[in-house]
Amino acid sequence: MLIRIFIFIVFNLFTLSYAADSFFYSDKDPDQIQQIPQGYIDPSIMDPCQTKAYNRPLSLLEVTEAALCHNPNTKEVYANAKIQAAEVGVARSLFFPSLRDTVAVTENQIRSQTRGQNSFRNTQNQIVASYLLYDFGGRNANLENANQLLKAASATQDAIVQRVLLSAVNAFYQVHANKAILKASIESERLFEESFKAAEAKYIAGIATPADKLQVNTSFANATLTRLTNEGLLRIAYGNLAAIMGAAPGTPIEIIDNDMNVMPEFIDQDIQALIEQAIIQRPDLIATESELKASVANIESVKAEAKPKVRIEASNQYDSETIFLKDINSSQVGISVTIPFFEGYKPSYLIRSAEATAELKASKRDQLRLQVSLDVWTAYQNLKTANESIKASQILLTSAEESSHVALGRYKEGVGNVIDTLNAQSALASAKQQKIQSILNWNIARTTLAQSIGVLDNAMIQKLPEAKRN
Repeated sequence: MLIRIFIFIVFNLFTLSYAADSFFYSDKDPDQIQQIPQGYIDPSIMDPCQTKAYNRPLSLLEVTEAALCHNPNTKEVYANAKIQAAEVGVARSLFFPSLRDTVAVTENQIRSQTRGQNSFRNTQNQIVASYLLYDFGGRNANLENANQLLKAASATQDAIVQRVLLSAVNAFYQVHANKAILKASIESERLFEESFKAAEAKYIAGIATPADKLQVNTSFANATLTRLTNEGLLRIAYGNLAAIMGAAPGTPIEIIDNDMNVMPEFIDQDIQALIEQAIIQRPDLIATESELKASVANIESVKAEAKPKVRIEASNQYDSETIFLKDINSSQVGISVTIPFFEGYKPSYLIRSAEATAELKASKRDQLRLQVSLDVWTAYQNLKTANESIKASQILLTSAEESSHVALGRYKEGVGNVIDTLNAQSALASAKQQKIQSILNWNIARTTLAQSIGVLDNAMIQKLPEAKRN
């Protein structure tokens, strides 16, 4: 009986701080994992993930919040992080004693010719406590492996969140660009319509040939077709934005308008410093570093599995038999040593596999480090190119507007020909398209550079002029 009391006292001392709602398992989460990590959601909002109606124009900040809260990718990586947090708990459990109680009750019947039928009952209650005293560092290695994998899962969650942010920002600006393109195509269609009316009037007056009228009519019809195509592209852009926000593609969504005539100033930075910053901050690179450390810890865990284990065990067993009318209460305390002498060289191959896995993780880490450097370099050069393109496209647009205005005026006055007029109007439509595309490229390039460095978060989003909350 004293042994039984001792077992219960020791077990309760180890598990009292982890007690929860259930007697059989703990509902306590030892590692708090958030669906959206800190730094990606505006902390001033009480519940940014509450269901909202999209019945007003949304800012960039509201679009990114919806994407982070409702995009399936963020939910998937959140679940993976919780799984790994639970694995850390499994590794920690090896540092606690185990307690098992087995109760068995049997009813027996004996039939004989001399005594007839007799019934008796056997009752057995066995409680066993066990604790691993020493295993050559196996538990510590398992816990380190689980902790590093949890860090990797957390860093992967950051990486996925930043990718979702990048997708949301790009989709937001793509809608802006498609709206501007549609507006420009409507203006071009109106301009070609004006040319068509001028050509038709001249044809009726007998001062223009049928070829002039047909050429202008062809250009007018082509402008109408372009406008219809751009209407469809805008609907597709809205559908893509809705999907990134976790909504059905047909969900009616509107976004706030922005100034497409912005002339950004490019801040020249040290590209090498940006690359070094990315090597430190890129979450996917942090994840590969943690995976490498986890694989190194796994080598020690596998080595420990091939070594002896020392356990302390205590048990108490109570047996009651009605047939002999006797009770037996036995207790024991002891230390057991398990020595794996030979397992067909299995431990050797497991160690080789773990070491090769570590080498593989190291090579993937090095490969990703090069890719990170290339990502930063490419994004930086794209930003420089986009910045210069905006300036050049603005000059082109100004020149094309003047040329189109002069050509149409000359044609109406009868001193210009229809070919020059149509060419000037086509050049104007192309210049508007290039200006819009250059601004889109610039918006995408600046957020891509932030993501390639690993700093695309809520603070960076709030610095953008379109992020102002309505």
